[in-house]
This record gives sequence, C-alpha cells and structure tokens, in this order.
Amino acid sequence: MKVPLSWLKDYVEIKLPPEKLAYKLTMAGFEVAEIQRVGELWDRDKVFVGQIVEVKPHPNADRLTIAVVDYGAGEPVEVVTGAPNIKVGQKGQKVALALAGARLVDPYASQKSYFTLKPTKIRGVLSPGMVCSEKELDLSDEHETIIILPDDAPVGMPLADYLGDIILEVEVPTNRPDCLSILGIAREVAALTDAEFRPPIIDYPEEGPEVQELIEVEIADPDLCSRYTAAVVLGVEIKPSPYLVQRRLRAAGMRPINNVVDATNYVMLELGQPIHAFDYDKIRGRKIIVRRAREDRTFTTLDGVTRNLFPDTLLIADAEGPVAIAGVMGGMESEVTTETKNILIESANFNRVSIRRTSRFLGLRTEASLRFEKGLDPYLPPEGAKRTAQLIKEWAGGTIAKGLVDVHIPLPPRRTITFHLSELERFIGMSYPKEQVVSILGKLGFELKEEGPQTYTVTVPTHRGDVTEQADLVEEVARIAGYDLIPTEMIPAPSSPQIFPELLKWEEAAKDVLVACGLYEVKTYALISQELLDKFGLSYPLPLLSVANPMTPEHVFLRPTLLPSLLRTLAYNLRFQDGAKIFELARVYLPRENDLPQERMTLAIAMAGEAEELNWFGTSRKLDFFDLKGVVEELVERMGISNYQFLPAEDPAFFPGQTAWLKVGEDTIGILGKLNPDIAEAFEVEEEVFMAEFNFEALASHASSLREFKLVSRYPAVVQDIAIVVDEEIPAEEVRKVIMEAGKPFIRSAILFDFYRGKPVPPGKKSLAYSITFQADDRTLTDKEVTKLRDRVIKELERKLGATLRG
Repeated sequence: MKVPLSWLKDYVEIKLPPEKLAYKLTMAGFEVAEIQRVGELWDRDKVFVGQIVEVKPHPNADRLTIAVVDYGAGEPVEVVTGAPNIKVGQKGQKVALALAGARLVDPYASQKSYFTLKPTKIRGVLSPGMVCSEKELDLSDEHETIIILPDDAPVGMPLADYLGDIILEVEVPTNRPDCLSILGIAREVAALTDAEFRPPIIDYPEEGPEVQELIEVEIADPDLCSRYTAAVVLGVEIKPSPYLVQRRLRAAGMRPINNVVDATNYVMLELGQPIHAFDYDKIRGRKIIVRRAREDRTFTTLDGVTRNLFPDTLLIADAEGPVAIAGVMGGMESEVTTETKNILIESANFNRVSIRRTSRFLGLRTEASLRFEKGLDPYLPPEGAKRTAQLIKEWAGGTIAKGLVDVHIPLPPRRTITFHLSELERFIGMSYPKEQVVSILGKLGFELKEEGPQTYTVTVPTHRGDVTEQADLVEEVARIAGYDLIPTEMIPAPSSPQIFPELLKWEEAAKDVLVACGLYEVKTYALISQELLDKFGLSYPLPLLSVANPMTPEHVFLRPTLLPSLLRTLAYNLRFQDGAKIFELARVYLPRENDLPQERMTLAIAMAGEAEELNWFGTSRKLDFFDLKGVVEELVERMGISNYQFLPAEDPAFFPGQTAWLKVGEDTIGILGKLNPDIAEAFEVEEEVFMAEFNFEALASHASSLREFKLVSRYPAVVQDIAIVVDEEIPAEEVRKVIMEAGKPFIRSAILFDFYRGKPVPPGKKSLAYSITFQADDRTLTDKEVTKLRDRVIKELERKLGATLRG
C-alpha cells in the first residue's frame, strides 16, 4: 500500500526522518519496500507557488496567452503559455511557476527525460519561465492543462514545501487488513513512536428527510452479507474534487474521477472500508436487495465489460435487477455521471470467501475486492458511510438525509482475553514495565482493565480479528517495543548433531555432475494440465490427484512425470538459442488406488539442437543419443555405480532403435532415448529431442562414496583389434563383458569402434569391431602371452555368444 506522509500526518505526528520511520515499520512487521520522494528534483529557488495577477493576449499567436505571475519576490514575471484552462482577463489563480534554471520533465519526449528551463522567445515574446503542468513536474502524465492550486496556497512558497511529498510503499501482512488504510498505518506509527493518534472527526448537519423514507434495504442472503449500511445525499454538484485531494489519491495509486467517486475512494484508503456510490435516481423501486445472482447470468460493469456470472455471485440489486457486483465493481446503469444530483452511499460487510471466489471467477481484482477478501471489521460500515457523506457534502454540496439505513445480522461480540504479564517472559524470555505494556496496547486500540497486580482483562478492538489469545498480545508488545531489544542467548545444552539425509547428499552431487556436463537446472510447476499430458500421449489407469479449485487451467493435476513440463521448457528455450540442455530433479506423484499418490524423487534430462557453439571453421554438430548417454554414464559413474548397463527398450513416447533402459543390478532405473518426433512436433520443436527420466531414489540407493584406486602400470600396453560377427539381437555391451571376463586380469579395456551390416555379413547378423588393450602390472606382456589371451577371448565369444571372426 502507498502511504503519502502528507496524508499520514493528518492523523499522527511524524517525529522521525522517513528512513527511520520506514525501519521501525519494517521491524514491526510492515516492510517498507520503497521510499518515493515527490518533488525531490524541484529547485527550491526556481520552482514556486505563484499567483496570476493578469492574463493578456499574445500579440502574435491566437492560441497563446501571456500570464503575469507574482511569486513573492520583486516584480511579477510574464510567461507565455498555451494552457486552455486560463483565459485572457482572468486573474487570481494559484499556479506552479518555474523560472530559468529549473529542471523539468520534457512533456514531448517518448521516454522520460529531463531538460533545464532557459529563457526563450515564443513567437517573438521572451518568456523567462513557465507555468507548469503535472507532467512537467513529474506528477502525472497530464499535460493539456496547467496546475491550478487551491486558493489558500501561499504565494512565494517553494513548491517542494507545498506539493512535495514522501510516499512509503508498505507491504501489509495478509492477516492485517485493518492496515490497508492510512488510519491503520497511523495507529501503528502512533504506537511505534509514542505519538498521539488523531482519527478524523465525523460530524455534519443532517437536514434532509429521514433516510428510511428514501431507501429500503433487504439482505436476502445474510450468509454472504452480514451488514449493509446506506446513506443518502441530495442535491449534489458533480465536479472535480479539490486539487490536494486529487494529489493524495494519485500519490496512493488511484485515479481521480469526480468529487463524489473520489470521496468513496478517499474513504476506502483512509478508513479501509470500501464504499460505493450509486446515482440514487437510477435505483428502481427505491429498494436495495443484496442477493445471489441465481437466474441472472450476465452483468455490465462500470468498465463497460459484460461479464458472465455464476449462480452464487453476490449482487446488489434494485427492485428490477442487479446494479452492482457486491464487493467488486458497480454497474453502468447506476453510475454517477455529471448529470447526477442525488447520491446513495453503500457501506457494507461481505463474506470474504464469496468475494474472493467472485473476483477470481471474473478475473477482476479491484481495490475493494482486495480488502473484502481479507476480512473486514463488521463494525466499520456505519463509520464509512458517515465519513463519505461528510466528504461529499464538503466537496459537492447537497443535503444529507437524517440517519442511516443499517441492516445486519447479530454482530459478533467484542473478544476479551485474560492477559497475565508473566506470559511475556515465558514466551520471549524478557519482561517489560507494566506501564509500557499498558501504553503499547492502549495505543493499538486495546482496552485494558486491571484485575490483579499482573493480570488484565483485555478487550480486543473489532478491527483486530487476528488477535485471539495471550500469545498474540505478547507479540503485539514485543513488536512495538522492538524485536531487536530481545536478548540473544546461546542454547545452554549442546546442540544435537546434524544428520545430512543421504538422498539429499546425492541430489546435490548429481546436480554438480550434470552442471559440469553443460546442463542447466530448471524448476517447473508441480501442477500440470490435462492438455499437456495429452500432447505427450500420456494416460494413466488410475485418476491423478487434482486441485479442487485450480488457479488456472494449466495447473490442475499433480504431475506423474517431469517429461511434459521439461519438454515445454526446452521448446521455449529453443526459440531463443540454437541448442539447449536442461535437467530437473524434483518429485512426481504416481497415482495409487484408494490412497494418496506415491511421491518419488525423479531426475529428467532434455536436450536438442546444436551440441556446441560454432567453431572457427564455422561448423558445429547436432546433439544425438550418445550425448545423452554420455551424460548418464558420467552421472552414474560419479555416483560410484559400476554394475550398470543399457538395454534396448521400446516405449511409445520414444523412437524405436534409439531408446534404452538404464539398469543397475536387477533394478530398472529409467529410460533414455530419442523422443518420438510426433510428440516433439506437438510441442513445436523441429529439432530431434533426446530425453531421459530416472527414479532417482532407486539410483541413489545403489550409489557409493567408496572409491577403489589402483596403481597405474609402469609397463607398456599392447593394443589389438578384433572384428566378430554375432546375431543381430545380441547387444554390443554383452560382447564387451565377455571380452573383459575372458581376458582377466590382463585386458584393461574393450572399446567398440566399428559397427557394420550388409554383405558379406549374412542377413540377421552384424559385425562389431573392438579395440582391446592388454597390460600387466608386473611385467611387459610377450607376444606369445597376448596371442594366448586373444585366442581365449575368441573361444569364449564363440562358446557363449556363437560369435565368429570376421574374415
């Protein structure tokens, strides 16, 4: 919430510099995100409050005039202006005058830029300064007219002293809707700085007829509206509100409209009670009915949009139909216009859940709905109606009808709490003087009655729905007195040893390995849409766990797999770069019959496009299956897993012949391979996509931190090649294992370097060529020993796999 200090000072004396005040508010639970300084760049000796003493015609331009402006220093200055809101012959207006040397905003620049004002001849007349619009002073984008200040603006005062302001951007906690108001923040400041809290005095003459003679109110659905208060002001004049009121509204983030609508917004920001003003003469039957929409299916709101309603939408209706969506926005038919003469003021208390549901359903969140959905004080509506009537009379004239129409269900009684001061020390480890406790709680609006030396009966103010027990009162005292005063002490007992979960250790290790392999970690939502599952071609025999009231159609089900979300993220990245390699390590939720889903930590990898940046030859290559396989091999080996293998796999989501299961021991850990091109196309990816998904918990169960180290042999190795022919279905990995087993302990590696099908290899067969390294730790192997080992390998291949040497 934006809090202008000029407005805040109406209700509490500000004793501290803005920075210290912001610090105190932040430490008390109201974080000040930003301090904005309005008028910080206005030169105090060059920008003043001036008064027009004469407006003369420009001798050379019909659309320009010469304003003679007194600014309290020597002779008045003559400045040229094209402002349409001052005319020849007028005088007396108070304006913002800038003299040469002032730094202003360029009103004609497409982006905000500043210029230094210089004496300039305009159509032959020298202008040593200018009367300013709001845009030139960086107050708003309004540039058509100049600022006309109130009649009591002091001539000659630096404009920074008159219009300058400091605005605090305060983050209000969800449980403190009372502080979505200037008065709420003022009450906090009064308690924090030990200042007097001065709420506005609401007093006005009631000279009109009895309000009950003018309007009848019926609450048809009291479960959604606990209180509805109405007031009537007759004979108003619709015009702009006073300039300083407009400035306050703009500073607080709201757009001024007219004096009546501005009064409703002013009260909402001041008291925290949303107000709505109807054109009284447009209320048919002189009756207000608060009811559900039921058969009403559409409604046109003030912004001109026709909106669809659901049956439980709470409406404000007259005798013939709806006139507003309760707590959200009014309607076009009852809008206050320049022709309006009589005003009906609405100040109500609506069900917070109903307003939130309606606001989300309509996709329409307003300042009013923001407050209602957090839960407001049920005792506040009459005060809001009276304050609005008071301001409308001040700014628009008219006559206020006698009394209020106040329809409500039984109001909740004020809550009382028995408060023992000893609870302070029990909860926070320190005590406070009794006088200080009484003062703090009193300034926050709590009423205390002493029942004993250390015991009080505390009556909670109706605006503090968050205070329900002694602990809440302890918190109020501690945060106002200052959390920083609470002593810090080390725990006297030794702390228990921190046990680092084994799975978490391997998660961190896996991330380090994957990042080292050139992959980027991503995080996607745990909720997924049916559309995304369908695009990936996924279906499940058991229903997925879904959210009863999803925020968007894209976040409905708890994801059973990471692949669709990861593929969508990959597709997005490929729009901006030629290649992408990403991974995610997160939980999936596998459906179970008559039970909650099984949560499983899962690792998914996705890559596509260029393998690397262009080299100096101007060439690169595309990522392929073996890039993905290499990353997986690096990962499992870095996790201390050696008994793994890749086996041919078939899966409808992957491309046949380029898909494999990762198996460790007897456990199948997951799948990797080339994605089905149809799925890639559904996600608008033109490149070949390679993906993997593993049960990370199962993978981590095989991981080991133990490492076996061997001395490097000092004797030379012998490398020989061997080419064999085997049946098509025999995996190359199985051939490698036979070679390694047959040549123990002298074969150090067997690397596949050639694969061939076709003549002269018979049909149903394939040729595999391996480079075999022979080496001993204690001697140089002789030719005879190497030949003997080679023969043993060939015999074992023939015996176990039916392999033959390729001629």
